[in-house]
Amino acid sequence: MSRRPYIREPSRMGWWLKQSRYMRYMMREISALFIGIYVLVLIVGLFQLSNGEAAYEAFLATAEGPVGSTFAVFAFAFAIYHSYTWFQVTPKAMPLTLAGKRVPGAIIIAAHWFGFVLISAALWLLAGR
Repeated sequence: MSRRPYIREPSRMGWWLKQSRYMRYMMREISALFIGIYVLVLIVGLFQLSNGEAAYEAFLATAEGPVGSTFAVFAFAFAIYHSYTWFQVTPKAMPLTLAGKRVPGAIIIAAHWFGFVLISAALWLLAGR
């Protein structure tokens, strides 16, 4: 009998595909990457705006093209997914107690969604749409 136990080498790729909770976790992490890239695109847009009207119009033409539009749709879908998953985790990460009693998680999640919708609607109205 060997004194060293067998230690299975973990696979470097695909380990997260074996269980659904790992897959959801990795999708949330990947969504942060897409959101970060979208923020960088917006920063480039601001930089082009500071360079003048012609530079900004060129940026808008690129952003409104098929690649820019497709990326914006993916970034939006990932932003919604990222928000959903974090709102689901909020009651566990930030338990709230009022008058010595714990607030149910469903109320915390609903409050976050209400705030999300309220702020989104206010920004939409302020944008003049």
